[in-house]
Amino acid sequence: MENYTVILFVLGLIILLTALSERLNWSSPIFLIIAGLLLSLVPGFKPIPIDPEIIFLLFLPPLLYDAAFKIPQKDFWEHYSTISSLAFGLVFLTTVGIAVLSHYMIPNMNWPLSFLLGAILAATDAVAAIGITKNLGLSHRTTVILEGESLLNDASALVAYKFALASVAGAAFIWWQAGGTFLMLIAGGVLIGWSMALVLGFLLRAVKNNPTAVNSFLLLFPFVTYLLAEDFHVSGVIAVVVLGFIVSKKGKIYFSERIKKQSEHVWDMVIFLLNGLVFILIGLELEEVLPELDTQEMIVFSLYALAITLLAIVIRMLRIFLQRKKLKKGLQKSQKDNKRNISENMLINIQESLVISLSGMRGIVSLAIALALPETLENNSPFPMRAEILFITFMVILYSVVGQGMLLPIILKKDNSKGVQSTED
Repeated sequence: MENYTVILFVLGLIILLTALSERLNWSSPIFLIIAGLLLSLVPGFKPIPIDPEIIFLLFLPPLLYDAAFKIPQKDFWEHYSTISSLAFGLVFLTTVGIAVLSHYMIPNMNWPLSFLLGAILAATDAVAAIGITKNLGLSHRTTVILEGESLLNDASALVAYKFALASVAGAAFIWWQAGGTFLMLIAGGVLIGWSMALVLGFLLRAVKNNPTAVNSFLLLFPFVTYLLAEDFHVSGVIAVVVLGFIVSKKGKIYFSERIKKQSEHVWDMVIFLLNGLVFILIGLELEEVLPELDTQEMIVFSLYALAITLLAIVIRMLRIFLQRKKLKKGLQKSQKDNKRNISENMLINIQESLVISLSGMRGIVSLAIALALPETLENNSPFPMRAEILFITFMVILYSVVGQGMLLPIILKKDNSKGVQSTED
């Protein structure tokens, strides 16, 4: 009962703080994280215990499904080259970059642990970026790229995490085996998502004139699809995304426009509460990441986390600007050969590249993965550097959401005042 009371209190606090942040024109994600941090310091307040598996099941399915359902599919596929370069290539580049820095910077951080930390911090949280910039006039192209990235990057990060965790336990890493497993996870996720979309479509047609039943099935199936995919050891992330894509595309067949609007209202409320809960839970986990470290260790590892955050920004920025250059060259070649492989709308200008670069914030998925680290290895020995990895993860999330979150609006306002957003150079 005590946990239920805390949850109800936190949900009420989320509603009040979000309304207050909008009234003051402040960023609600930053506001909620800071509120969570302050709340965790209140004497006698017991934070909500986080089970990582529950986090994945509670947050990922609805957030992914809602984003996949709402994203314009034509625009998604038009910008797929940029989206995939961020969701797949960048995730693995970031994993390697953080691993190399961590190995040489942090004492006693061996290669398996370094790659584990890199995998934990590889995936970005576009929910934070969109929440911070939603009232700042992001271009439609930027929003599509950020949301598209968030639909796919968790899948690649979780695969990298799985192999890194196995290597810590002593398993040998074989790159071709990892690549094959990744492809199997993706293919299996697509198959499960497509199959569940067929089942959902059949059910929705059967209850087409019953708004309550339609909305209930729409709320239920993302969770069922994710859980089924994970039970088959394939990507639940990809399965839910495929489900959202198909239901969005076939929506006119499955339900009426009136029911669709009712469903959107229901989902808006669910996503509002989940987004708020994501950020306040991050702040509330302060007590979880501190107990095993003394003050001096916290200062040192805070500096390590800052260096990792800066490196992640640099890697992301290089990848974005290389992709921008690649698209420009591709357009010139297409025009020269009279082909239409790349359109002008696919190009991203300098301001958009900078905004996307600084929108690589880490969030609840990274925290949940870190919290999921076992206390002991299979031989019952303590998991090496678990407390340090958890603390670094927490601080990188804090630096990225609060630091980059405060910097983004300044850049957007400055560039918009100069009229940069309309340019392509």
